[in-house]
Amino acid sequence: MDTDFHYDIVVIGAGHAGCEAARAAALMGARTVVITMDMNKIAQMSCNPAIGGIAKGQIVREVDALGGATGLVTDATAIQFRMLNRSKGPAVWSPRAQCDRARFITTWRHTLENTDGLDIWQDEATEILTDGRRVTGIRTLWGATFRCRAVVVTAGTFLNGLMHVGRVQVPGGRCAEPAATRLTASINALGIRSERMKTGTPVRIDARSVHFDLMEEQPGETDFHRFSYISAPRPLPQMKCWTCNTNAEAHRTLLSGLKDSPLYNGQIKSIGPRYCPSVETKLVTFPERTQHPLFLEPEGTDTNELYLNGFSSSLPMDVQIAALRCIPCFSDVRVYRPGYAIEYDFFPPTQLRHSLETKAVEGLFFAGQVNGTTGYEEAAGQGLIAGINAAQRCSGGEALVLHRDEGYIGVLIDDLVTKGVDEPYRMFTSRAEYRILLRQDNADARLTPYAERLGLASAERLRRFRAKSEAIEAITAWCASHTLRPADINAYLEQVGSVPLHGGARVDELVCRPQATLAGVAAYVPELQALLDAPTEDREEIEEAAEVAIKYAGYIARERVIADKMQRLEAIRIRGRFDYNSLQQLSTEARQKLTAIDPETIAQAGRIPGVSPSDISVLLVLMGR
Repeated sequence: MDTDFHYDIVVIGAGHAGCEAARAAALMGARTVVITMDMNKIAQMSCNPAIGGIAKGQIVREVDALGGATGLVTDATAIQFRMLNRSKGPAVWSPRAQCDRARFITTWRHTLENTDGLDIWQDEATEILTDGRRVTGIRTLWGATFRCRAVVVTAGTFLNGLMHVGRVQVPGGRCAEPAATRLTASINALGIRSERMKTGTPVRIDARSVHFDLMEEQPGETDFHRFSYISAPRPLPQMKCWTCNTNAEAHRTLLSGLKDSPLYNGQIKSIGPRYCPSVETKLVTFPERTQHPLFLEPEGTDTNELYLNGFSSSLPMDVQIAALRCIPCFSDVRVYRPGYAIEYDFFPPTQLRHSLETKAVEGLFFAGQVNGTTGYEEAAGQGLIAGINAAQRCSGGEALVLHRDEGYIGVLIDDLVTKGVDEPYRMFTSRAEYRILLRQDNADARLTPYAERLGLASAERLRRFRAKSEAIEAITAWCASHTLRPADINAYLEQVGSVPLHGGARVDELVCRPQATLAGVAAYVPELQALLDAPTEDREEIEEAAEVAIKYAGYIARERVIADKMQRLEAIRIRGRFDYNSLQQLSTEARQKLTAIDPETIAQAGRIPGVSPSDISVLLVLMGR
């Protein structure tokens, strides 16, 4: 039997990064195979069965705009949707959805199995093959060889994964799944260094044992918002979540187990997540707090399994259960499995280019948690870019590199490649300096043109994108060119508590008032109402996007000017121009950091920690600028 297979691209791992990478590469015409250890766990939600959240929701909207599938799969399997941060400005509005875990897997698997040019192989990748400079293929545990021109590694937490519950340690990439124990050594042999990180997950609870009457319900939203710009309304029934708090008695029980906690007895030495800490870490870090919030979330429409958000732990299982029973709503709790911590290998991402290709080996790409990130959304964004750029390498095309003013995905990758990580990286809106440009409502306007150029935008996506863009432009242009008299609109202004007009005013000026809305003004202006009521499947989204564009036009324009100024520095290429170690005008730290990272542009060099503005000035002078 021939066990030597030939493809353009091999994707190792079928998690969120691997699924997006494999699908994108195949859609772009590259013959692709994705290798997974378990076809029944494709796109498994290893921790919370939810997609989106603060800044993460923006990333998923960007993945969708680029032609990815995470948004479509999320909408098809969502069982509760919420738009977070609605009390704040639209720059930080962030969609989030609870999903049916089992349906999420089957929907992604169906998507991959029905993508032309994409095969699935169930096996474990054990070795990267090269000719010394570039990738030539991989070998697997079962002895198969896959010859290819590019490899995308998206192994998640499986590389030498080690799980911890108290003092019990079990090798594994996830609960009940084996670790991949050979691939890291093969990658290290290529001159790529690895380090260790840690993450964790909470206990899973049997709904039949919960006193829901002692909890506060947290309903979802059922309006027009969704993740994909082209998906149908959510098909599944929308479910409730619930909230409660820990208490002093539970805290005492948890603290009594610290001596057996792998986080505090020296058992775990790797880096854990700052922004998603274990419950025991919260107690040690904030000893003055008498309670911490917990969120009980359903795992699906036809299961009793519940996820307890906020109770991630690696304490002994008896301590976890005893502490839960100190909380009134969990006094009779039964669990399906305890929380656990997991340590795994990652590769410091300063070893990558912005295309997510490794500097050491041509055609070798990394995406997802192997780059030191945490979160399905960050993984999906990286996977999509890695898959696109692997396909571009195979076809001789130019790599897609998103700038920081183009997307959160661009911010994410630039942070990883330029700054590296000293803890699991999680995206926040505060990491993006151009938040008003990178809103969730305009991700399609920012990125769909890239999807069209790359062949990732379907005809239906392009049709709806163009119709939406034209409708928004028609509304904003009309509002900027029409004036209302006091008699036309003062009744509305007085109704909403806004100062009435004493002369004429443009419609966009009125919409910009804090108390006014586009729909409210339109109710008194038939011509504008007709524009808002124009028949289209995206009418509500068009109205919201148009209102945001009008209300925040000044802020958007100002931020665009700042971004354009910075973009000029992005155009100054410096890679290969300097021997940094010989430039005594630079600080010692700058010489070391610039040599290690080898930045592509002056702007990237300026974002490297340890490179000061004076160091950048030296480089500009040396370039004759």
